Amino acid sequence: MSRTYRIRKSQLLPVSVDAAWDFFSDPSNLRRITPPRMGFTVTSEPHQGRIYAGQIIEYRLKPVLGIPMYWMTEITRVEQGRMFIDEQRFGPYSFWHHQHHFEQQGNGTLMTDIVHYRIPLGWLGDVANSLFVQRQLEGLFRFRTSAVDKLLGNNGA
Repeated sequence: MSRTYRIRKSQLLPVSVDAAWDFFSDPSNLRRITPPRMGFTVTSEPHQGRIYAGQIIEYRLKPVLGIPMYWMTEITRVEQGRMFIDEQRFGPYSFWHHQHHFEQQGNGTLMTDIVHYRIPLGWLGDVANSLFVQRQLEGLFRFRTSAVDKLLGNNGA
């Protein structure tokens, strides 16, 4: 079994907690904040309304060498306006637990992501993480930070 890895990223958003929550709790926005080269598409039926515990979201993406991959996550916990958690049910990781936290900070919102993940294949997974998985996830969060700045109003500030 590989190690459990952790990523923690924070971003100050120039919008209210309600606006940040509305944006990030809508699965249709995921494509807008994912690098286009990953070919990310939500394939599950669109859900109208608020995010809820037990919600299943299915995706197709091409994270490595353009190879298509299926990914299913479940929203396992929701504290309206404060936090939600998604966990992988099927996909590329042997474990994926992603916390999304939202906290009022001045006139904006501090959004913090905490991801715990494991790569399959034991020590080979650890090697894969060192060679490309960790870099790919870091790049994904850099892209997302930039995209969110543009979409929610920081414009590079």
